[in-house]
Amino acid sequence: MRTTTADDTGTVSEEPSLPRVALVTGAGRGIGAAIATELHRLGLRVALLDRDADAVAGLARELDPDNGTTLPLGVDVDNIEAVEAAVREVADTWHSPDVLVNNAARTVAGSVWDIGLDEWDAVMATNLRSVFALTRLCAQQMRRRGWGRVVNLASLAGQQGGTLAGAHYSAAKAGVLALTKVFARELAAQGVTVNAVAPAAVLTPAVDELGAAAVSEAARSIPVGRLGRPAEVAALVAYLVSEEGGYVTGATFDINGGTHMR
Repeated sequence: MRTTTADDTGTVSEEPSLPRVALVTGAGRGIGAAIATELHRLGLRVALLDRDADAVAGLARELDPDNGTTLPLGVDVDNIEAVEAAVREVADTWHSPDVLVNNAARTVAGSVWDIGLDEWDAVMATNLRSVFALTRLCAQQMRRRGWGRVVNLASLAGQQGGTLAGAHYSAAKAGVLALTKVFARELAAQGVTVNAVAPAAVLTPAVDELGAAAVSEAARSIPVGRLGRPAEVAALVAYLVSEEGGYVTGATFDINGGTHMR
């Protein structure tokens, strides 16, 4: 992308604009790491935020050993003051984010009858409150500039009410879908799109830990016969944050191998 400028004599010239800046939460591994990697490959400067500081520092070095186009941020999205400081650090390093990917999530398996209220609040804070807080924080500058992209990672569990990852996880992800539409309506006229991506089972480190037998069993219930790959989710996110994705907002994109059709 290029910008047009005029000098003191009125001569018009074109010069490259600054690269877009993306902030990806939960970027330490799995889907978040794949999204950060893909956006960096496409030429965006990427801030990688995760409570696992070592993981994002390692990925940042892997993507850019010179550390000029990546910024690792060891921050827990539950800590709103730390999140606000992290967004300021992104702005001070480059400029405030043009792209926000709300991917950070927490799951706690167990029966609905075993969920304590403190645990409920903690899961809601990570999976839903952080989406609200970060979107409101970053979208202020996006709408002033007249361009922005927000993508929220939801889940099949938020559409069907699954309990494998916890009833509180499902409730939070359903809230993400509703919040996506609220922000999409608020920001559409200012050139900012807000969309959700809802994966089903994806091969991430957390899923790998379940063992080969469990993964094979899960794959048998999916019409395409396999689990998804993080890179496939990242490719969908990359489209939604692109220039070409500007006419898409308030939508939820299913990426689930045919598990949920509508």
